[in-house]
Amino acid sequence: MNSTGYTASQSSHSWPASDEYAALQALPEIWPIAARRFGTILALRDVHNKPSLELTYVELAQQIRQFATALQVLGVASGDRVSLFSDNSARWFIADQGCMSAGAVDVVRSSQADPPELAFIYQNSGSSALLVENLKTCQAVLPLLDPATVRFIGLLSDETPPAEASVKTLNWNQLLSFGAEGVFNPPTFQIEQLATLLYTSGTTGQPKGVQLTHRNLLHQMNTFPEVLHPRPGASVLSILPTWHSFGRTVEYYLLSQGCTQVYTNIRQIKRDLQTYRPVLMASVPRLWESLYEGIQKQFREQPPKKQKLVSFFFQWSERYITARRTLQGMDLNHLRPSLGQRMGAFLQCVALAPLHALGDRLVYSKVRDALGGKFEASVSGGGSLAMHLENFFEIVGINLLVGYGLTETSPVLTVRRSEHNLRRSAGRPLAQTEIKIVDPETRRPLPLGQQGLVLARGPQVMQGYYNNPEATAKAIDPEGWFDTGDLGWLTPDSDLILTGRAKDTIVLSNGENIEPQPIEDACLRSPYIAQIMLVGQDQRSLGALIVPNWDVLQPWVESQGGTLQLPDAPPETGSTSATWSLDRPEIQSLYRQELVREVQDRPGYRPDDRIGAFRFLSEPFSVENGLLTQTMKVRRPVVMERYRDMINDMFS
Repeated sequence: MNSTGYTASQSSHSWPASDEYAALQALPEIWPIAARRFGTILALRDVHNKPSLELTYVELAQQIRQFATALQVLGVASGDRVSLFSDNSARWFIADQGCMSAGAVDVVRSSQADPPELAFIYQNSGSSALLVENLKTCQAVLPLLDPATVRFIGLLSDETPPAEASVKTLNWNQLLSFGAEGVFNPPTFQIEQLATLLYTSGTTGQPKGVQLTHRNLLHQMNTFPEVLHPRPGASVLSILPTWHSFGRTVEYYLLSQGCTQVYTNIRQIKRDLQTYRPVLMASVPRLWESLYEGIQKQFREQPPKKQKLVSFFFQWSERYITARRTLQGMDLNHLRPSLGQRMGAFLQCVALAPLHALGDRLVYSKVRDALGGKFEASVSGGGSLAMHLENFFEIVGINLLVGYGLTETSPVLTVRRSEHNLRRSAGRPLAQTEIKIVDPETRRPLPLGQQGLVLARGPQVMQGYYNNPEATAKAIDPEGWFDTGDLGWLTPDSDLILTGRAKDTIVLSNGENIEPQPIEDACLRSPYIAQIMLVGQDQRSLGALIVPNWDVLQPWVESQGGTLQLPDAPPETGSTSATWSLDRPEIQSLYRQELVREVQDRPGYRPDDRIGAFRFLSEPFSVENGLLTQTMKVRRPVVMERYRDMINDMFS
């Protein structure tokens, strides 16, 4: 550390320089090498989508090449944009890599997104062709497009295209037949060439196109070996959306290593864990919350004596892992434990180890068996893990490695390692990645251990926002430092500890990014709401702090035969009507109805926009109480801090 601040970084010594992948110029160059290396090993198993599909590495490389040939035959040239609106499947992967293999830039988004959003993405990206999951998606998007801008539409389904379509439409088998009859023309790749466009929400609510190059993606491929070490043929589950950068890049890496990727979903995952017994999986906190809740439900269904026994083991095992963390220097509160602390932790470990081992034999091993019995590790992204989840899965022997990054960083910047799994941290930087903490106002570097704005620099940082130089200049400074918008600090061992968000985006525990302002604006249409601020970072759903419009609420209460108890007002005397507080069920129901209506009526509504819990504030946001800026904007970090206990209670 110097006097001007501290930068955490990792050198490039851990890159697999001898590996054939390290010298590649483009991501799709991986698949011919993988076909030669892994041959008849099963690459993709997709049994939940129709039709089901299983492909070896040789067959996968062949189909990617055939799809790329079909695009070229249909007129797609190197550098052309092709929109790919579909969800997770083996065919998605073939289409994605087929686009890149043809030299095209694929523009990806979920088929479940709002059709106007999909139309905007197609038009804004300058796409000239459209690949969609099925006819339903096609029929939702095509009427919003100028047919003259769509060279052809490809379906990832076997449905029969409409006979009188305004745009040439081909189903999956028809597309592949074009590829079988054509001759593939391998493009000449440059590593700085644009590979894909991923659209992410901006503060204005208008999506921005994140430009990721082949260098960005290959950096992730070549640095993930620091974290995960899969064996060829190892079973891995794919559950995250592949149009999110995290699930996508982890899939690229695991397939580059010869794994067998099994597609699953939240409905099938418990069965698939048992059936396919995976060793690795990319995940988000919500998945572990769901698995945890399912396991706890099974515990609650046991006889009372067995429940007490389970509780007994977990109680003592939590003490054991806490002592073990201190002994290993893996406790955030004791990063540099004294000799006395180490001795105390050692004695606790010795005393508690037999109980923990017995709990493992009687209880924890059965939990691991329920997850397939072969689980080695999972990288969890999209938000922090709650400590009760960290503790539970460490106790039962499931290795969760939390990572951190953004779409704009391809996405992984930092991640924990199995040999250095510091709970509550976001891990250490990947190779060739720098993390710097600066003052949010002055941008001056801060000393080690001091909280500030997190900046990042490295080969994974995006090329910029597509056709948006103003937003690009705001996000990336002239020295290449990307503004993550997050607050945090660094430990002496270069672990990143995230403490909050400097920008407004809320990331739910399922990894979905929510821009609060448009939803808040919609809620303010209700006459009963004077002010509102959304919360919910790392939670399963959004919550809201609401300042009621007393002038409207009071007459409504009186119309229901009650008298509203206003804040700081003395109780009315002599009134014959009942005094209502804000906890009154009728008032709670009224606001629930208002929130549901206004949020669902908002253009572009998604299920994740739903507001779950809410609490009322008696004091409005104002400049005088420090909750509004001079320009009348809500000071979100200040509000969060002032009402932290209320917010914690809301989600407890």
